[in-house]
Amino acid sequence: MAGESAASHRRDPIKNTVGNAAVQRRRQHAVSVAKERREAMFRTKRLCTEVVSNDMDVAIHGDMMIEEEPSILEAQTFSAVEELKLAISSKGKDTVQKKVNALRELRRLLSRSEFPFVEIALKSGAIPLLSQCLSFGSQDEQLLEAAWCLTNIAAGKPEETKALVPTLPLLIAHLGDKSSLCVAEQCAWALGNVAGESEELRDLLLSQGALIPLARMIFPDKGTTVRTASWALSNLIKGPHPEAATELIKIDGVVDAILRHLKKSDVELATEVAWVVVYLSAISDVAINVLMNTEIVQVLVDRLASSNTLQSLIPLLRSLGNLMAGDAYTTNILLDPGHETTDSIIRSLSKCLKSEHRFLKKEATWVLSNIAAGSVAHKQLICKSEAVFIVIRASWIPFLLSDHLISFVRNGCLCGFIDLVKSSDLEAARLGLHFIELVLRGMPNGEGQKLVERADGIDAMERFQFHENDELRVMANLLVDSYFGEMYGVDE
Repeated sequence: MAGESAASHRRDPIKNTVGNAAVQRRRQHAVSVAKERREAMFRTKRLCTEVVSNDMDVAIHGDMMIEEEPSILEAQTFSAVEELKLAISSKGKDTVQKKVNALRELRRLLSRSEFPFVEIALKSGAIPLLSQCLSFGSQDEQLLEAAWCLTNIAAGKPEETKALVPTLPLLIAHLGDKSSLCVAEQCAWALGNVAGESEELRDLLLSQGALIPLARMIFPDKGTTVRTASWALSNLIKGPHPEAATELIKIDGVVDAILRHLKKSDVELATEVAWVVVYLSAISDVAINVLMNTEIVQVLVDRLASSNTLQSLIPLLRSLGNLMAGDAYTTNILLDPGHETTDSIIRSLSKCLKSEHRFLKKEATWVLSNIAAGSVAHKQLICKSEAVFIVIRASWIPFLLSDHLISFVRNGCLCGFIDLVKSSDLEAARLGLHFIELVLRGMPNGEGQKLVERADGIDAMERFQFHENDELRVMANLLVDSYFGEMYGVDE
């Protein structure tokens, strides 16, 4: 969206009463991302149940899940911590193997999604023991098992995640070249879980220097490592403040790595990298300016055209939507009607609008709204495209442009939006109310009031008269009072 330095080119809001300026839309969209990722399989914190990499020449046993009673597992968790204490304090040539065995048993218990007895492990003193096992010079198998335990503790409740604070410096230190790739990746996973917990913990990680080593982990072409590091980075920079995203985009090599992985990587890896672009473009104007001076839009469009899964399409659409709502000058250069990139964007958005996934349609429509909020040429570009006919048929348009409002309404889309107001889906009802407002304000000679009344729009809005949702209640009541008050119909 618009940078602070481009205020003169910033787009005006579509509706002043709703306040949909580009920057506001982008920042509001960013706030909801974390919650939606949890609901759409991109969980902010992730439990690790399998070894992160096969690059290490040690035997890692990841198939040790045994069905046992919770009471037995609770006792075993306490016992595993006690065994680790004994192993750490013991002397002799088999000390290392004792520690590995104890760590492996604790990890097995903490990897159970049904009953991971993190609280028991913490009360038994697991954190300082695991911190000792992370000391440099230890064998990789020991380091990996210790980091794995910490990863799954961090995937727990907020207070359990915060328990990792004393271990953060060591976890960050193991992201560097002195540690094996497998150990570094597991530590990145643990840090990603911590970063996903709260703004307070993100700030702590940033103050301890986690950003740069995590960023460097996405430089090589190491599939699982880059995927884990990208996910951790997206958790670390998601704000709400832009400083981390701005610092990340300035690190030498980051932009090149992002572009390379989006072009050539498999779907899962490219999806995680796309989420990094989402947060960069959602909260940092500096990052937007840097990205818009690259081929990022064409790369995103190419990936969008070849992707077919909801999980991969959502971050690609989010990234494009953020970038398309930039300052008008930049977007005018980028979205030149008749340009190959512009045509590719519209085609890809049309594909998403045809999807059966309601959420995907909503995201694609949001991108269209950001494009249409630009110049007259952009409005005409949208209205002449296949996308607009798909949107009208589906009653899924959250923007309507005054220049073309009459043709939209007379093509029969009003009834569809009034049906949205009547639906139980509050987000759909909000879109419907916004459209009714446009019709009432934009149709000439009071025609909008008559059309809304004939389509039972008044009854649809009055159902919100005492609704518990404050925003919808106020919006609906204001529209009814303003356009259908005591003086409505008197002249007739």
